[in-house]
Amino acid sequence: MTQPELGPVVLDVDGTTLSESDVNLLQNPWVGGVILFSRNYTNVMQLCGLTAEIRKASPNIVIAVDHEGGRVQRFGGEFTPIPAMQQLGNLYVKSPVEALALTHETGWLLAAELIACGLDMSFTPVLDVDDCRSQIIGSRSFGPDPAAVIALSEALTDGLIEAGMSATGKHFPGHGGVVEDSHLELPVDNRSFDEVARHDLQPFKALLPKLEAIMPAHIHFPQIASEPVGFSSFWLQQVLREDLGFNGIIFSDDLTMEGAVTAGDYGERTLKALAAGCDSVLICNNPAGAQEALARLDATFSTVFPSRLECMRAKRCFEWDSLRGSARAKGVRAQLESLVARS
Repeated sequence: MTQPELGPVVLDVDGTTLSESDVNLLQNPWVGGVILFSRNYTNVMQLCGLTAEIRKASPNIVIAVDHEGGRVQRFGGEFTPIPAMQQLGNLYVKSPVEALALTHETGWLLAAELIACGLDMSFTPVLDVDDCRSQIIGSRSFGPDPAAVIALSEALTDGLIEAGMSATGKHFPGHGGVVEDSHLELPVDNRSFDEVARHDLQPFKALLPKLEAIMPAHIHFPQIASEPVGFSSFWLQQVLREDLGFNGIIFSDDLTMEGAVTAGDYGERTLKALAAGCDSVLICNNPAGAQEALARLDATFSTVFPSRLECMRAKRCFEWDSLRGSARAKGVRAQLESLVARS
């Protein structure tokens, strides 16, 4: 039996189990995905129970998380602590072969642990080149050298794919060159297109053949386009689709971030992001905003249009205890512990 196509909205739920209102929300035909946060996690058994509840409410829905490592790792406890990507970047400077091998294994284990708990995807890898300026990127990036970022991102992506997880590169065309945190304000980058293309854009161009999805940044490049990237048809349709030939999914970054405020209320942000070229929009940590966006979609369109989110579903299965007990997983954890200890 063919599964129904998924709508474009990805939103969150409040707790460690689903409420009746959560179930109703997940069954809204405009909702195609749910993103989990630290508040949704107590331990592995509870997380597996929550993802099973979500699947019962909406069998084909995509379950996602921001689980990059370092300061952006939503699940702790029994999960392997993943170091910040810049620690792998620092290792690459000293020992490229060792760093690439460990980065591949890190991607594999990160994905396998999430899939074993019923999740489909993590919004990773971070392809931003760190210019030692950004308040929000920093150690989330592999480092300041685009060539190193490309090599390490490819290794991580290969590990994700081996485990059965689609990769999502972010934050297109690069967030590492601005000081401001787009969660708190709209960053403005006054560089020309050529400057951005020679530096920040390089990892995205190199990784596109292996990426199933891209997430644009909430950054305004006034010398290049009139709108911030996530609301710009120039960036998303001209540059990403036509010039670079990307055919995968474009996720908006979270539309509740302050970097999205200039686009209007939540309904307007949603419509503008989709019109600019996003296939799917994230609306996190604001239930009223999510409801507003869903209502605006209902009022604007007569039918739900597909998001293609189905392709982000996990391609393999793992059983938690078997995975954790495997020699490969134990070896990767030991290597990561050693990396953190000597950093």
